[in-house]
Amino acid sequence: MIDNNLKYAREELEMTQTELGFVFGVSQSTVAGWENAIDVIPFNKLVRFCNLYDYSLDFICGFTRKNTNYNKPIKIDKKKLGLKLKEFRNELNLSQQQFADECGFYKSTYGNYEVGRYLIKTMTIYTICKKYNISMDYLVGRTNNKKIYK
Repeated sequence: MIDNNLKYAREELEMTQTELGFVFGVSQSTVAGWENAIDVIPFNKLVRFCNLYDYSLDFICGFTRKNTNYNKPIKIDKKKLGLKLKEFRNELNLSQQQFADECGFYKSTYGNYEVGRYLIKTMTIYTICKKYNISMDYLVGRTNNKKIYK
């Protein structure tokens, strides 16, 4: 389950769940599921929300208590994100198998993220960031600050 500040951010924007659902082309109940950690917001929608409303990924995912406005939109590049993941894993001196095992992933699935074949799932990147205290905004190239500072 993902701790998140999506509901707080939506209320701060004075939007209803129905209005936010309209923005993303989903139902009010889908937004409610995201806010209540019943469902996980897809990573591309999470990034879109942060870009549209000037929120950091770290804040929306509940890693920090204070929003940082980077004034720099997130451009999802699966290959660049994969390279950041690989670089970080190598800093830990772990093989793909060891890293996947530590995080509870299948090596083949994680390997596809690392080479940029698929866009990483929200739960996967969330798990990595939470386990290793690494900034999600760093992994997507929005900041050079690697660690999460609460």
